[in-house]
Amino acid sequence: MRYSGLQVLWQGLTGNKGWAPVWREPEPKPEYDIIIIGGGGHGLATAYYLAREHGLTNVAVLEKGYLGGGNVGRNTTIVRANYVLPGNSEFYSHSMKLWEGLEADLNYNIMHSQRGIVNLFHSDGQRDAYARRGNAMINQGDDAILLDREGCRKMLPYLDYEQTRFPIYGGLYHPRGGTARHDAVTWGFARGADQRGVDLIQNCEVTGIDIENGVVRGVQTSRGAIRAKKVGIVVAGRSSQVAAMAGMRLPVESHVLQAFVTEGLKPVIDTVVTYGMGHFYISQSDKGGLVFGGDLDGYSSYAARGNLSMAEHVIEAGMTLMPMIGKARMLRSWGGIVDMSADGSPIIDKTHIDGLYFNGGWCYGGFKATPASGHCFAHLMATDRPHNAATRHRLDRFTTGRRLLDEEAAGSQHNLH
Repeated sequence: MRYSGLQVLWQGLTGNKGWAPVWREPEPKPEYDIIIIGGGGHGLATAYYLAREHGLTNVAVLEKGYLGGGNVGRNTTIVRANYVLPGNSEFYSHSMKLWEGLEADLNYNIMHSQRGIVNLFHSDGQRDAYARRGNAMINQGDDAILLDREGCRKMLPYLDYEQTRFPIYGGLYHPRGGTARHDAVTWGFARGADQRGVDLIQNCEVTGIDIENGVVRGVQTSRGAIRAKKVGIVVAGRSSQVAAMAGMRLPVESHVLQAFVTEGLKPVIDTVVTYGMGHFYISQSDKGGLVFGGDLDGYSSYAARGNLSMAEHVIEAGMTLMPMIGKARMLRSWGGIVDMSADGSPIIDKTHIDGLYFNGGWCYGGFKATPASGHCFAHLMATDRPHNAATRHRLDRFTTGRRLLDEEAAGSQHNLH
């Protein structure tokens, strides 16, 4: 079934009883050309682009739970292309271009809203850093506008400009940035992949990776063994656990990142705003809730929930930036298990095992990378060559020390994510 305004109107008038299932529920076949481990946004996007761009449809996506039950459904939905380092800059620029055509490509409303992002700065040093970032963005072909204090006040009048410790000096405005509906992105890619013949297999946990003489042969699952010529690991915060099944130790740590949402309010915040001195970021959802988040919890865990001390830390930053938020009642909070790489940048590469590929290390940038991650990973798995937008995202950079993409500016102290 294709979606259209007429179809939505007709279904609404007839009780919404005529919608067809969005994707099939197939039984796993004994063998596939390609298996994707992980039914989140990146895994589903990979399967979609394998079918759409490369004509590879004998593909299975294996998900231990339900599609979209991991990080893609546990984030603050921000989409942006405001990176500065060569390697990341062109990658996220590529992702932004894919975002801008994604609804037409998928024939699915992902609620992509280019409402703009303002990154606030609070010192002369931060202003210089953001001016450099803005110039890098413009050189890449993206958009950036440096706002002074009064420019920010005009756009964001609800902020506290008189705070004495961290006064607002201005902000870097990225007009093409914004948000998208995370679960709709998942469903759109799942529907598109299924329509092209990809098998989406839920409740199928991978328990082992079969390797013979350095060549991947398939996987062991809770629903039996499945053979495959190629296997891709795309499991976000579970990357280290799944890679260990192949005897690999990754330069990746898993940490919990919390997000929060308030009760629904009348429209008040029409952009995404980030606080340069508190790692606090906020936007308003289409339902009216204020969606915000902050720093990592600071402890390694595979529990998809956060702790109260970090909730307090994030809310303190929010109150400092915009005291009005104190009048809103918190509706819920949740945590996602993020895969933090040692240099703050992603990995899209072949492994030392023939036929085994890895996609991970997304740190804070996983959701905004979804289309480009799938597009580039599909290109790599189909052709065994990196996509032009992802040539720097190699695993060997951690072995050689060359071309490290130190996006977080942590230097040799990788614990300072």
